[in-house]
Amino acid sequence: MSTTTADRAQASPDIPAGRTIVQPAWVRVLHWINAVAMVLMMMSGWQIYNASPLFGFTFPPSVTLGGWLGGALMWHFAAMWLLMVNGLVYVVLGLVTGRFRRKLLPLSARGVAHDAGAALRGRLSHGDLTVYNQVQKLLYAAVIVIGIVIVLSGLAIWKPVQLQGLTALFGGYDAARYVHFFCMAAIAGFLVLHVALALAVPRSLRAMIVGR
Repeated sequence: MSTTTADRAQASPDIPAGRTIVQPAWVRVLHWINAVAMVLMMMSGWQIYNASPLFGFTFPPSVTLGGWLGGALMWHFAAMWLLMVNGLVYVVLGLVTGRFRRKLLPLSARGVAHDAGAALRGRLSHGDLTVYNQVQKLLYAAVIVIGIVIVLSGLAIWKPVQLQGLTALFGGYDAARYVHFFCMAAIAGFLVLHVALALAVPRSLRAMIVGR
């Protein structure tokens, strides 16, 4: 996903596209750390899930991490701290630098519907990677919220006695497990879409690597 024609009009016309800083260094570093942490958490989480499935299926060993419940828990907790610290730094910098305000606002239902329709018709422009279209804004804002919820529900599962107030907020230990699972599924879906679109628009992947 990239920009609409209206969005491109807001970008500075006097900066050559090849020289525009699309992703600053701090965004790139935190993005890739977050990607590694999230993959480790999902793979180890699938192994933990297999020890006590919520539904009538389990994940194949080839996509899990840890080998057994104890090993998966160690991987999960290690990646958890990496994800939490990295995510906290990202959110703080996103707010302090104004990046969230610039990139994710304004956001409207009408704009999302318009840009989604343009994308389905193949008419969504990829000309200016510095401006997000409305669908991107919605997805990126949603995944930040889901990331916060998955961390909180994970803490509720990890320490249901010590954090009984938090666990109760999710409706109890069992309910927190379902919330955690569905948040994981939403993030996994986002990652699949995110990677597919990055491959469809290679310039966006290059920008996340070199910044320009």
